[in-house]
Amino acid sequence: MDTEMRADERDEFVDWKGRKANSEEHGGIRPASLTCVVEVLENMVFLSNATNLVAYFTGTMHYPTAVAANMVTNFMGTSFVLTIFAGFISDSFLTRFTTFVVSCVVELLGLIIMTIQAHSKSLQPPSQRTPDKSQAAVLYFGLYAMAAGVGGVKASLPTHGADQLDHCNQRLVSAFFNWFFFSLCTGGLVTVTVMVWVEENLGWRWSFKILIVALSLALAIFVSGLRRYRYKLPRGSAFVRIFKVLTSAARNRKASSAEISRRTGANSEVGDALAANGRHPVKYKFLDKALADGTVSVSEVEETRAFIGLIPIFASTILMNCCVAQLQTFSVEQGAIMDRIVGDFRIPTQFLAFLPLAIMLASIPISERFRGVVGDKPRAKTSRIFEPLPRIGLGLALASGSMAIAAAVEAKRRRAATGDNGAVLSVFWLAWQYLLLVVSDMLTLGGMLEFFYSQAPGSMRSVCTALGWCSTSMGFFLSSALVSAINSATARFGREWLGGNDLNRARLDLYYALLCVLNFLNFLNYIFWAKRY
Repeated sequence: MDTEMRADERDEFVDWKGRKANSEEHGGIRPASLTCVVEVLENMVFLSNATNLVAYFTGTMHYPTAVAANMVTNFMGTSFVLTIFAGFISDSFLTRFTTFVVSCVVELLGLIIMTIQAHSKSLQPPSQRTPDKSQAAVLYFGLYAMAAGVGGVKASLPTHGADQLDHCNQRLVSAFFNWFFFSLCTGGLVTVTVMVWVEENLGWRWSFKILIVALSLALAIFVSGLRRYRYKLPRGSAFVRIFKVLTSAARNRKASSAEISRRTGANSEVGDALAANGRHPVKYKFLDKALADGTVSVSEVEETRAFIGLIPIFASTILMNCCVAQLQTFSVEQGAIMDRIVGDFRIPTQFLAFLPLAIMLASIPISERFRGVVGDKPRAKTSRIFEPLPRIGLGLALASGSMAIAAAVEAKRRRAATGDNGAVLSVFWLAWQYLLLVVSDMLTLGGMLEFFYSQAPGSMRSVCTALGWCSTSMGFFLSSALVSAINSATARFGREWLGGNDLNRARLDLYYALLCVLNFLNFLNYIFWAKRY
């Protein structure tokens, strides 16, 4: 049955004129490779903003550190949570190509507005004052136009790229996500080297100009593949079908197994489909009751079963992204007050992500080569480490370890800074937490994108792939909520852990320790659900 379903999915692809796609002319590795090139530029633009906006908000717009940190996490959270909405649109009403183009234009518009504000003194607040209402309105309009565009781009680009490949060849699809991940890392590497240097030495005006050119180039490259792409036709709202299945299952909750058997047995196609189902053979059997009155089809039940099965894995990755949020917020502020001088060169804090990103870039070609050797051996235990679920689990474990190291380093930095000598630690003390967090993020995100795409129903691939980005969103929102909740709770005992602009008076070390404990408990929760998938 699975092969037949894959064949049906191929028949739903069309060319740019709406005719049935020809496998010899449309799709394939080359069009899929275009999306990887686009991802390098798009992720460079996004990460350049996400990594350095805290400094822009505090230095140019004069927001307090805690407010600026929450503004960045809210921006990133909104960007990623909108991937679910954009995925729904591209699965249900528009092609993924159209969703990307529209979203990229919206992101470009937001970036242009931010650039205008960075160039205009009248749109910036005077020294020592926060923006007035009109200045804040311009800032937030540009910021969240970018967020809306990022949401659509993240939801549609990897799915559109994977759609160009033969889904019967799972090894090829898996390789695509590895190389897409490679492109994502490359964009990050350019960010922490070239773009951080530009922002530190040439200022925000040049940075925003370069990002506008890069995003425009990404859009042009993507559109250049118009005639070579194949396009997945939307099939209407999957959430409506899921709601119909759940409603039918609730309405027929008292239906007996005999009634369902009679119903399914009366239709040999339905009976064969139920027997052939191997994806979730014994889970969520209550959904089978939806078949009792004949208002839903077996394919709709299986679509619902597959989607629900992904939810626990998705939920188990949210807390890890709360840790990743610290790389764009408090870690940047830590580095700003540490010793960053090496010879005559002043190292930007974000440059610490260079080494882990370089390691990840090198590891992907090596792992692909290794998979080519052991991947064709079904019983090779070594090949299991390349599967998405083990990669996600390793990423979650590293997140907990990174927070333990971060807590110890911050405690040491604070003791040195508040001691009699007022010593300033080297910024390289932050390298280990950067290394573990970046590797953790890459393992988890890469595993999620492949896992959700490969396990998703064909009609929900954009939405399900967006769950990987949505997990990042929920993590960043959780980070903002935790900061506010911790400040509120600790203020009752005399002093906020994370209040004010002076990190030497804050208790960031205790905050990191709390994240370490919470992530370890979350890792155990993930193991529980992963073993039962």
